Amino acid sequence: MSQIAIIGAGAWGTAISIVLGRKQRHEVRLWAYEDAVREYIAAHRVNELFLPGHIIPECVHVTGDLRSALDGAGIVVSAMPSQHCRPLFEQMSPRLTAQTLVVSATKGLEQTTLLRMTEVIEATAKGRTKDLGISALSGPSFASEVARGDPTAITIASKHPDIATTVQREFSDTAFRVYTNDDVVGVELGGALKNIIAIAAGVCDGLGLGHNSIAGLITRGLAEMTRLATACGARAETMSGLAGLGDLVLTCTGGLSRNRTVGVELGRGRKLPEIIAGMHGMVAEGVYTTDAAVQLARQHGVEIPITQQMHAILNEGKAPRDAIQELMTRTAKSEVHLTGG
Repeated sequence: MSQIAIIGAGAWGTAISIVLGRKQRHEVRLWAYEDAVREYIAAHRVNELFLPGHIIPECVHVTGDLRSALDGAGIVVSAMPSQHCRPLFEQMSPRLTAQTLVVSATKGLEQTTLLRMTEVIEATAKGRTKDLGISALSGPSFASEVARGDPTAITIASKHPDIATTVQREFSDTAFRVYTNDDVVGVELGGALKNIIAIAAGVCDGLGLGHNSIAGLITRGLAEMTRLATACGARAETMSGLAGLGDLVLTCTGGLSRNRTVGVELGRGRKLPEIIAGMHGMVAEGVYTTDAAVQLARQHGVEIPITQQMHAILNEGKAPRDAIQELMTRTAKSEVHLTGG
């Protein structure tokens, strides 16, 4: 029986524990920061705070101790919010070995360094970078639907084909289909950047705009994501796959999307601090990713107009309707222009 540690017991980390636990051939340790989460799971086998209504298998052991979570784990799944990735891996690094496979399931960019999550993990690996197998898991996957057993397709990306194949084998089951990919940059940036476009889609909905607006936004959002991702070294075709287009469509249209929900409330006139306070500990990664994406685009000389307008709404108090108007009145462009939006 393989041992797998999941670091982070939010909705996504908990859903992954359910997927792995239902195979009944893994010993899964789920590290939860919150005392209340650990106590409720221990008593009721449910994460009532972050993923209510879904039973966690008995083979999933919840703990608040990183050492016991990591002890003997062949695979470590990183499922914490992006801003907690570096401090947690600095604590975890001494317990990782050259044989440890680390799966990053966090969709975001580090605000201070603009690094992707696998890069943050590599930076904290303390000399093990060369041998430590780090991969990225991403794709269209609402946690509650994954936990419920709805058919879901997702991607695991690694520079090493054997690592991707190992994770694919360990994670796949009849309701959770894992594809492999060697474009780590594209898979991670797709998962991070789509959250920003989802906020914009929510803004459109909050303003009462219709399907035409959302369809146009998704299409131009994908073009914008592709420009920035390829400038950073990704392959364009990855952005048309599960980690790009698939996840983009899900988060822009699905009612379970936290990022879209933030946008809806912004479009209705609520202020960001009030919206965040009402999320009860849930994280909308796009709020944090927007600033990093703007800086990354500036470094690479890439135009990302939708993201720039979302940045103005989130950080400068710009009125959502003014932002949409500015997008619509920009200088006329060719649809297939490679650098402009």
